[in-house]
Amino acid sequence: MSTDALADQVAAPAPEGGAGARSVWRALRREPAALAGLVVVLLLVLVALAAPLLTALEGQDYTSYHDGLLDSARGGVPAGDLGGISAHHWLGVEPKTGRDLFARVVYGARVSLAVALSATILQLLIGLTIGLAAGLGGRIADAVLSRVTDLVLAFPALIFSIALLGIVPQSFPRPVLLVLVLALFGWAGTARIARGQALTLRTRDYVAAARLAGGRGARLARREILPGLAAPVITYAALMVPGNIVAEAGLSFLGVGINPPTPSWGQMLSSATTWFGGDPMYVAIPGVLLFATVLSFTLFGDGLRNALDPRSTSLSKRAE
Repeated sequence: MSTDALADQVAAPAPEGGAGARSVWRALRREPAALAGLVVVLLLVLVALAAPLLTALEGQDYTSYHDGLLDSARGGVPAGDLGGISAHHWLGVEPKTGRDLFARVVYGARVSLAVALSATILQLLIGLTIGLAAGLGGRIADAVLSRVTDLVLAFPALIFSIALLGIVPQSFPRPVLLVLVLALFGWAGTARIARGQALTLRTRDYVAAARLAGGRGARLARREILPGLAAPVITYAALMVPGNIVAEAGLSFLGVGINPPTPSWGQMLSSATTWFGGDPMYVAIPGVLLFATVLSFTLFGDGLRNALDPRSTSLSKRAE
C-alpha cells in the first residue's frame, strides 16, 4: 500500500471526546487477529531486548566462527541435518562461516526493530511539526508546506535512499544513517494526516474558545489540537513500523544497509540466496521471521484502527 493511500485510510476524524484506554482495549479484544499480532510483536520485542541473555544461555555469540561444523566437501554447508541444529546451536550455523544462526537472528531482530521504531518516531516528529504548521498557519505557509509534502510523496524514495547510503562514508554509523534516510523520505504521510486533522479541529468550538483565551501557536497546537490527533497518528504509526522494517531489510538486502559483521535480517537474506539449495534453513529462518513480524504489526495496526475509530469497521461492513 502506498504512503498516501495509507494516510488517507487512517485520516478519518477521531471519535468525539476520544476513546478511553479501557474502551479501546475492549474493542481490541474483539479483534482476535489483532491480539495475536500484538502477542507476536511483544514477544519479538522481548527477544530483541533479551538478545544478550539468550545468547549467553545458548553459550554462543554472533561473531565467532565454527569451521569444524561445516562440510568442506559440500562447499561449506553445515554438517548435520536442518542446517546443523544441535543443543549447542539452537538454529544451526551459517554456511561458509559457521557463525551461530540463533545469535545472529536475535541480534538481527534487535537491529531491525531498533531501526524501524527509531525511524517511525522521527517520521512522526517531522510529520506532525510540518502538518500542524501547515494546518494552523496562514494560506502561504499551508500552500508552501503542502507542496513540499506532495514533492516528498512523489520522490522515488528507494533510488534516492540507495544513492544517499552509497555516498556516505562507511565510518558513519549505519543504523543511524538508515534511521535518518527512512525518516527523510517517510514523514510526508504523517504530515498529510496532521494537516487534514488540524484543518478540521481548528473550526471546533473549544479551539475557538482557546483562541479567545489567548492560545496561539505551539501552545494551542499542544493543548487543543494534538489530543485530537492521537487516534489517527497512533494508528498510522502502528502501520508505519512494518513498512520501515521491510525498507531496512530491503536496503540491507541490496547491500547498502547494515554492514557485516553486525547482523540484520535483510543482510542475512541477501547472503542466504546463494545457499538455498545447500542449506534451505538459512533462507527460511530469517524469511519466516521477517514475514511474521510484518504481518503481526499489520494485523495489530488494523485492529488498533478499528478500536480507535469504530466507524471504520461499520463502513467496511457496509461496503461488503
